Amino acid sequence: MYTKWAADEIRIEKLEVFAYHGVYPEETRNGQIFYVNAVLYTDVHRAAAADDLESTVNYGEVCRFIGDWMPANTCKLLEAAAERLAEALLLKYPLLQGADLEIQKPHAPIPMPFGSVSVKVRRAWHRAYLGVGSNMGDRERYLSGAVKSLEAHPLVTVRNVSKWINTSPYGGVEQEDFLNGVIEIETILGPEGLLETLHEIENKAGRVRTLRWGPRTLDLDILLYDELQWAEDNLVIPHPDMANRAFVLQPLAEIAPGLVHPVLGKTAAALLRELERDKCLEKSGE
Repeated sequence: MYTKWAADEIRIEKLEVFAYHGVYPEETRNGQIFYVNAVLYTDVHRAAAADDLESTVNYGEVCRFIGDWMPANTCKLLEAAAERLAEALLLKYPLLQGADLEIQKPHAPIPMPFGSVSVKVRRAWHRAYLGVGSNMGDRERYLSGAVKSLEAHPLVTVRNVSKWINTSPYGGVEQEDFLNGVIEIETILGPEGLLETLHEIENKAGRVRTLRWGPRTLDLDILLYDELQWAEDNLVIPHPDMANRAFVLQPLAEIAPGLVHPVLGKTAAALLRELERDKCLEKSGE
């Protein structure tokens, strides 16, 4: 969907479980049979070379986990059950990169002959890089608070945090200097879900959106999300102006110098060198 997964797959087909999902009271009261199909994406090279069960995703354990989870959790919609079970699997098994999960409901309350109804979802861990900045109040406290909020989110893992750097304001608005950095995360959230989470963290820090490029207690931007190219009214990925911002490229090149921009085809380190060279040329021409 968004990321490059391992080509290796472990497949589970028609795992039969008894559970209590459904819109109608009799469904959640009496329960019924469901079938679960799963494609587990993982790299099996190390397990194959060592012939070692501990080096792979144990499909027997996965089946037992699904068999326990399905009756222990009740959802009205198959969509909700599939979403939550997929997330639970990704959180439970560290070697699992992604999963296609289908829940079939062969005895759905449909008043006509049918084979089965099902919902299928694809969920995975995605790598994203976030720009973070503050120029109001205790700037370092706001930035550290953002890291802690991300660490506390159940669907986010913080992998790396750059040093904080002091930078001049960007965009022509006269204001105090910023403290900036970059955070590398892995997340199960999609781009819009991640953006919503970042806005919640900003709001918790008292962020007020009144003036573009104006002062703020906390600013969180999605710079990159896997190799995704995304353009919506409220979100553009990669961040459209990141190649012109030293306060983004410097901390990004610190923690991921070889990271390639999916549109420009250049590494973070190369983009930073080009920006610094261009600024030197501008100064020499003054």
